[in-house]
Amino acid sequence: MPSPLVAAYQRISFQQGILVKATNKEGGGYNYNPTIAVFITEWVKITAAVILYIKDAGLSQLLPEIVKHYRVCLFYFVPAGLYCAYNNLGFVNLKHFDPTTYFLLLQFRVVVTGIIFQLLFKKKLSHMQWMSLVILTLGCILKEVGHTQQAVTASLSSASSNGFFSQMLNVHLLLIMVQVFASCFAGVYNEFLLKDTGAEVHVMIQNIFMYIDSIICGLLLLLYQSPAKVFTTQEFSKVLGSPGVMVVVLNNAAIGIVTSLFLRSLNSILKTFASALELMFTAVLCWFIFGIAVDVYTVVSIGIVSAATFLYAQNPVVNKGKLDEEEAKQSPAAAPAVNSKSSMV
Repeated sequence: MPSPLVAAYQRISFQQGILVKATNKEGGGYNYNPTIAVFITEWVKITAAVILYIKDAGLSQLLPEIVKHYRVCLFYFVPAGLYCAYNNLGFVNLKHFDPTTYFLLLQFRVVVTGIIFQLLFKKKLSHMQWMSLVILTLGCILKEVGHTQQAVTASLSSASSNGFFSQMLNVHLLLIMVQVFASCFAGVYNEFLLKDTGAEVHVMIQNIFMYIDSIICGLLLLLYQSPAKVFTTQEFSKVLGSPGVMVVVLNNAAIGIVTSLFLRSLNSILKTFASALELMFTAVLCWFIFGIAVDVYTVVSIGIVSAATFLYAQNPVVNKGKLDEEEAKQSPAAAPAVNSKSSMV
């Protein structure tokens, strides 16, 4: 396993929630338009992808490769639209949840990812793999037990049934679930494009396609938000002129680039486990930076998440790309090894 890639993904991912939370203004909300921040992030990503491709293959090959594989660009509208929703919902949800709770709730994507992974790649997960996924999910649910008990107690003491149900059916919890689905389907479908449909396309060309589509989706969202108020120098300067917000933009851009390399080399299920390990770092840093207490439910849930990760590591999912499988078939010595690994999945 390319551990430096996993470590890089974990570091920049858990940083993002903390950095976004740090840009909250007092009383909640932001002094800037998060959609503009996401829109600028996509421009940073596509610039980075172009530079990395030119460094690898040369400027002369850039346009011919884009024209040659233009159809793949159309497929990327699916994950691009979902990632656009995911990134914007991240800002919305971090207004109402502390980063530790936010990342714990996002771990519901583990089981959802497993289901979508099986459907798209037609690979059946083993009992051990499903057990680790379920344990991971239970660890995330446990984190919310404390909050639910407080909500029930508060509702009963006020004798307000409406207050109780509004706590249980919180719209922000629904938005988290929407974000979970967007993350799961976008991640697995992105992996599918990287390893199957677009397997012959350079990874940075695929990134360029993704970011072109993401810019279009972001532009449509900005147009929906009233162009007269959004497309102003003042609104863009709130992002470009703020060092703190630009750190959020650059970190988010790094997540996009590293995620594509992660999915190309590894798989979306391992990515969800790598994300789960962010919880320990997030909880500790939030305690130091924001003074957010680490309660017993958080400690126990982090322990369960860690145990689930260890269990999964004993029998990980192996999902090679189409080109790797074709090379393995052409090599008689490698064929049995690939088949045995595939049977584990």
